[in-house]
Amino acid sequence: MPMIDVYAAAGTFGDTHTLARDLATAVMSVERVPAIPMFRDNTAAFVHELPAAATSNVNGDSTYVRVQVLTNAGALDREKQVAVVSQLTSIVADAAGDPSLADRTWVLLTEAPEGGWGLHGHASTNVELVAAARAQIAELGAASKA
Repeated sequence: MPMIDVYAAAGTFGDTHTLARDLATAVMSVERVPAIPMFRDNTAAFVHELPAAATSNVNGDSTYVRVQVLTNAGALDREKQVAVVSQLTSIVADAAGDPSLADRTWVLLTEAPEGGWGLHGHASTNVELVAAARAQIAELGAASKA
């Protein structure tokens, strides 16, 4: 259930809501988790629009995007890391309508420490998250048979 934060100069994206949804959908797809409410409701992206003067490289350029993806520990193996970076970079460039933005988009993958992933007011371990997902899958399966 990743949290995705996008930081860009205001006006970089025409439709921030669609961008946020597309990023969340991509990460959930790469993770290959079941499409249950636990994951669909809690995989989310936040687009932070900054004044252009709030960012700069050494040369004074402000046309950069930073995407930070926070997951629970071990959620992304190497194959998934590569896929997340590639897909999110493409989504960002497409959303901006600027293919060259792919060269100026940084994607940072960050893991919360074991037990440092909170949901429903509880700091969950990976074992607890897996157990909660399995319980929800079982509950949904039982409800569909009723």
